Order: sequence, then C-alpha cells, then structure tokens
Amino acid sequence: MKKSTLWILSGVAIAVLLAGGVRLLGQRQATKPPAVTSAAPVMELARTDVFTAQTQAFALGLPVSGALKASQSAFIKARVAGELVALSVREGDTVQAGQVVARVDPVEYQARQRQAQQQADAAKAQVDIAQRQFDNNKSLVEQGFISQTALITSQASLNGAKATHMASVAALDVATKALDDASLKAPFAGQIAQRLAQAGERVGIDARIVEIVNLSQLELEAALPAIEAAQVRVGMKAQLQVEGLSVPVEARVLRINPSAQAGSRSVLVYLGVAGREGLRQGLFAEGSLGTQSVQAMAVPMGSVRTDKPQPYVQVIEQAAVRHVPVKLGARSEVRGQTLVAVEGLSEGAQVLTASAGALREGVQIKITATAR
Repeated sequence: MKKSTLWILSGVAIAVLLAGGVRLLGQRQATKPPAVTSAAPVMELARTDVFTAQTQAFALGLPVSGALKASQSAFIKARVAGELVALSVREGDTVQAGQVVARVDPVEYQARQRQAQQQADAAKAQVDIAQRQFDNNKSLVEQGFISQTALITSQASLNGAKATHMASVAALDVATKALDDASLKAPFAGQIAQRLAQAGERVGIDARIVEIVNLSQLELEAALPAIEAAQVRVGMKAQLQVEGLSVPVEARVLRINPSAQAGSRSVLVYLGVAGREGLRQGLFAEGSLGTQSVQAMAVPMGSVRTDKPQPYVQVIEQAAVRHVPVKLGARSEVRGQTLVAVEGLSEGAQVLTASAGALREGVQIKITATAR
C-alpha cells in the first residue's frame, strides 16, 4: 500500500472519531440538569399578619361554665279549680307586679262569698238578740226579780252567739280569699317565658298557667371541685363568653353554697350577671373566674403551632422566618382576643399570626401596607 493512501485512511479515521466525540459531548450537555439557584423565596405579608409580643396582665382563674337563669322566676299556678275564662298574655309580653294575667270563672266563688256573708249577717243578728237578753236579765237580777242562774244562762247564750258569729266571719274570709284567688296576678315585674294553658280549659288547683322571669339580673350556677372552691371569695369577678354574643360579659360571685354536693363533692358557686340586650335565660356561658393577676409575655393563641414535637411560634428576624420553641402558660381574654403566656420570646418579637399560615424557616418576608 502506498504511503499516501495510508495517510488518507488515517485522516478519515481520526475525523470520524472526532465527530463521534463532539456528538457525545453535545448529548451529555443537552441532558445535564439546570443549575439550582440558591436564592430564598420572598413572601409578602400584611401588617395585620404580624403581632408584636409584649408583656400583658393575665388574670389566672378557674374555668366555669353553665346555663344562665333569671334570679327571679316563677310559675303562676291556679289557686282554685275552674274554667280558665281569660288569659291575655303570651310569650315575650312584659307584665308589671300585681298585674292580672289570667282569671278562673268566678261565678261559683262569688256565690259562696254571698252565702258566707249572709251566714255572717245572721250570726250577727243572733249576737244582738243574745246581747239584749243578757242586758235585760242583768237589770232584773240587780232589781231582785230573777235569780242569778238566769243571768248565767243568758251570758252563756251570748258567748255562744258571739262564737258562731266569729266562725261565720272566718268562713266569709275564706270565701273572699277564694274569690280573690280566681284572679291570677304577677308576683313581680318581668316577661312571660311560657304559656302553659289556654283560655277555655278547666284547670285544677296548682295547675301551671304561665312562667314569668325577670331578666334584670341573671345567675350562673357553677360547680367547682372543693380544692378550687376554697380559692373563691364573694365579690370575685369573672369574664364569661355567652353563646350568641361576640363581646364577653362580666360576672361577679354573689354566693357560695355552704354545703358540698353529695356524690361529686363539688361546691356550687353562684355568679351574678347584670341583664343586658341579648341575654336570655337558658343560654350557655363559659369563662374564667379570676383569682389572681400576673405579668407574662403574651402572643395570640392562633400564633402557636403544634405540628412539631414542641410548640413553637414563627418570628421575623432580619426579614426572614425563624421557628422559636416556646413553653405555654395561662390564657386570658384581652379586648376580645385570646392570648396565651409563653416563655422563650423576647420583648417586642415580631410574631406571625394564624392568618400568615405555616412558613418554612428562612423564607424572606416583605411587609406590605395592604392585605395579601
């Protein structure tokens, strides 16, 4: 083989090898993954998403709950039997003390009163006759015309007539009382809570007609364990959250039952709540009865996250999120917001609220004036 031919074949082989290498290098570069940027993401938050941790006054207290009930409440019952001829009030109506709310048919009781009155008048007439007889006999005895025995007899007749008259007067009082009881009156001012009968029904003695309540003062009956009840004193204040009301109401301890309940050994504490718009008998209320006040670092309860073994809060440090473990303490209602005492934060720490959501550590934060 000639040298020129050998050199040509060698050049072709080298060119083929170089072309293959270039092609392989291009394929590797095409399949190489894109470079990962190390820049942290930026999260925009509103000012309302950040809470400044600060020392707050906490009222440490005992949890109380129960249903509200009116301090004054009563069932107006029929005192005499008969047909209910008038019942003008309905649920929600306001009544005054002494106002007639219902009437039982009084015809029978009016007749009994007239009968008793006539018997009393007849007995009074017998007293007058016996009195004249006694006076006459007394004069005759003094003049010596009759014996002392006749005077004693007339005295006994007079005493018997007087006793009969007194008994008939008492019977008249009973009949008058029965006639008065036919008219059912409100014992105090309040509102009708229930109407338990209808006009035209025949009711018996002690049949419930209506229920009346006075909502100017309500009470909460709370059962406390003996060890906790020992800390309670009359006059202590409590904050209660009543269903249906957005603003807590204030209560005060009015009385403490001197006896423990049989079985549970709990002690009943009675808290008074001043009546206000929206409060009704039977509404459920719960809250805290304050026993002492302490100063502690506080954050909103919603800021505390529990998706790690130890509770933590998300704070902003150098415009980035950092997770700070905390130890939880007492809770308190401050201006309608539930705050919890925490240990592990410094005064003025910028804590993310529940509206910010869960963020990873290192996320850059940018605070804006408007909501996200």
